[in-house]
Amino acid sequence: MALMKWGLGRQKFRLLKRSSLLLKLLAIVLAVLLFCEFFIYHLVISRCNWPELKTAVHGGGQEPVLRAMFLADTHLLGEIRGHWLDKLRREWQMERAFQTALWWLQPEVVFILGDIFDEGKWSSSQAWADDVQRFQKMFRHPNHVQLKVVVGNHDIGFHYQMNRYLVKRFEKVFNSERLFSWKGVNFVMVNSVALEGDGCDICSRAEAELIEISHKLNCSQKQVQGSGQCGGGQQLPLSAPVLLQHYPLYRTSDANCSGEDAAPPEEKIIPFVEKYDVLSREASQKLLWWFQPRLVLSGHTHSACEVLHPGGVPELSVPSFSWRNRNNPSFIMGSLTSRDYALSKCFLPFEDTVLTMYSGAAGFLVVLILAHFECLASPFLLGWNLLRTHRTR
Repeated sequence: MALMKWGLGRQKFRLLKRSSLLLKLLAIVLAVLLFCEFFIYHLVISRCNWPELKTAVHGGGQEPVLRAMFLADTHLLGEIRGHWLDKLRREWQMERAFQTALWWLQPEVVFILGDIFDEGKWSSSQAWADDVQRFQKMFRHPNHVQLKVVVGNHDIGFHYQMNRYLVKRFEKVFNSERLFSWKGVNFVMVNSVALEGDGCDICSRAEAELIEISHKLNCSQKQVQGSGQCGGGQQLPLSAPVLLQHYPLYRTSDANCSGEDAAPPEEKIIPFVEKYDVLSREASQKLLWWFQPRLVLSGHTHSACEVLHPGGVPELSVPSFSWRNRNNPSFIMGSLTSRDYALSKCFLPFEDTVLTMYSGAAGFLVVLILAHFECLASPFLLGWNLLRTHRTR
């Protein structure tokens, strides 16, 4: 009888020990998942701060400061080239990064500089609707935050691929707004894919729109106010515009770009192709002449670069927001007034950091399981057994 009780007690002890192991494993897995999929975004993005702007006094008071986020090249995968696991992993990363940034930073406006989708240039109507639905879920935002989107070549195709249907389909979802003004700051959003300069119908319309916007901006300047050139339309803020587009303005390569998120050394020296990697010289000169912008922001290259164009116009290429294109994605934070601006960069969690944490956790779980089932002897005991075996021989 006593032996039976002892056996039952031992069996209960083993069950408790096994349950304890399962609880430990579950707790570790849950902790690692929560940290890598949620908390790490808060830990990293909470360190980002809006750039300080010099106090600007205008008209006897302080000018309002507009807080704007700029990100680029999200490349939501489609049904053709997008593996479900790849889509799940990268889109979850972008959704968590964006929602966390909204929570901590509370921007007033967010600009996405093109290539929102990876397969917009050839996706079917149903695939397009599905992709748009996923985008709206990932980049959902409160009503007081405005989201503005610039078209990219993957959204409507390169010049030789785009057509009126693709352009209209994109504009139906994201609006065809080209000029946006808020808190005294003018933003010009350019369809850079249509600046081919070959006189195609879409290109001609795009250039005509830009020339009209240029005229409106010029009419808001002091030197032409009240002149016969301008009608009695709505007056825009007296401020040089910020130019937003997908393709960068013309530059020969990324050879002079620096920083941890610049292109790799082997890619920097590759010459850029006009109308493919960057805008043509002619189109770039037109934009600079028409708008005389104080700042240009672009995407497309997936890497960061700062360029100073003729006339002292700075351009910043915004890196990709997706782990699929970069190990270290980021976005730009801008504090802007009608006369001044300041920019800073906010990095997202590095993908290799997250993968390393998962690998380390997996290794730790293996060691814990082996130790529990006494499959992993201590180094001292292993050495002692080897010594005894040697002496016996």
